[in-house]
Amino acid sequence: MDWSHSLRLIAPEELLSISGLVLLLVAAWAGDKASRTISVLCVAALVGAGVLVAPALCAGAMGPDTVAFSGQFRADAFASFAKLLIYGAAAASLMVAPAFFERVGAMRAEYPLLILFAALGGGIMVSATDLLTLYIGLELNSLASYVLAAFLRSDERSAEAGLKYFVLGALASGILLFGMSLTYGFTGTTAFAGISAALDGGLTMGATFGIVFVLAGLAFKIAAVPFHMWTPDVYEGSPTPVTTFFATAPKVAALALTMRVALDAFGGQDGAWRQIVVFAALASIVVGALGAIGQRNIKRLMAYSSINNVGFILIGLACATAEGASAMLVYLAIYVAMTLGGFVAILMLRDAEGQPVEAIADLAGLSRTRPMLAAGLAMVMFSLAGIPPLFGFWGKFVVFQAAVQAGLVPLAAIGIAASVIGAFYYLKIVKVMYFDEPADKVAGGSDWAHRFLLLATSLFISPLGYLLTKWLGSLADAAAAALFVAV
Repeated sequence: MDWSHSLRLIAPEELLSISGLVLLLVAAWAGDKASRTISVLCVAALVGAGVLVAPALCAGAMGPDTVAFSGQFRADAFASFAKLLIYGAAAASLMVAPAFFERVGAMRAEYPLLILFAALGGGIMVSATDLLTLYIGLELNSLASYVLAAFLRSDERSAEAGLKYFVLGALASGILLFGMSLTYGFTGTTAFAGISAALDGGLTMGATFGIVFVLAGLAFKIAAVPFHMWTPDVYEGSPTPVTTFFATAPKVAALALTMRVALDAFGGQDGAWRQIVVFAALASIVVGALGAIGQRNIKRLMAYSSINNVGFILIGLACATAEGASAMLVYLAIYVAMTLGGFVAILMLRDAEGQPVEAIADLAGLSRTRPMLAAGLAMVMFSLAGIPPLFGFWGKFVVFQAAVQAGLVPLAAIGIAASVIGAFYYLKIVKVMYFDEPADKVAGGSDWAHRFLLLATSLFISPLGYLLTKWLGSLADAAAAALFVAV
């Protein structure tokens, strides 16, 4: 093994690890008064890591030259695409946090460091090509996330969210470990390439159970039905900047990892897992849409929206083709922008005392009291509903197109029909803001970071986003192609 080559490939992880350890010492010595400085430095580290991974994506890196540590880690174009989304979402979550936590007197130096280490774990997850590397990255991401969910120690909802996330996350990790042990026992290896080669020789009953348990454990991490039960409570109870992070970076990491496992390790046996993915996709679309209809809290509504969107993304995975994988990546990029815009708008919903406004009924008449904020939130809702000409429509279109090309016409038809259900609760938010009598609840000011991110995401999901379709599609194609290259 060429250690120098491997160390060059993991340069982004090295940067984040060293930055995190050094800033951890700074936090220990300087205390919470240095939290803003540490946040800025963590954002700088994430930007630096993004700069280091971008060349691999632009060059379409794939094949043996991208493999590190004897096949345990792969720094290819696919991993680079996912890492850019993870690092970008993590940086945005850091930018919106100080104003929120300082307002409630809970800004501490640990917050940016937990985000940094969670992003590091997410990066390892998407580059994992071995079950052991997969688990290390997953647990690094998860352990930081459990603490983040319970970050407001004086808030009962936050403590409850952290406890629920920890208990159910531990259960999911146990399910995943059991599946990994079965897979290892019936294939004789933990490497994805070795697992794929072993399964090509025939699928035993034990290996089938291994695939089922591995996918079940990963389904919890992506909040796919029927392992979605934790999502609404955790999204509602966690501090809103933390919810912003949960809905974006770990979601990208878990979905990209699921793609890597399904298409790389289990790719030769797509007939064995496709029916599982199809069920999870359709169930997530329907449950996410129906569950959101009766919600009165906008964060819980966004949680069900997240479940609904995961269902659409999984349609691309069910295709088991490069076109399906490319469509998933395009959808993920647009989904991250829509979700960031949505939660930034939610962070800007504050009353005269600076307290968060989360009840949907309290948004009544927002278009007359805060027209720009209402316009930004309306754009996010229309885009999440997939209504043209906003960019969210394009994400759904490429996924359904890939399903039709793969011969999954019934799946695409059901997905299109179910998307109409989801449009109802998104349009309900717009109706409340534009047609109801003003409730005069939202009166608080906005931080510059919130205004900047809302403007940036609004421009991206606007019709101007279609100017990026060719560029985004070519990057997604290059990233997806890397998944189907043997090493």
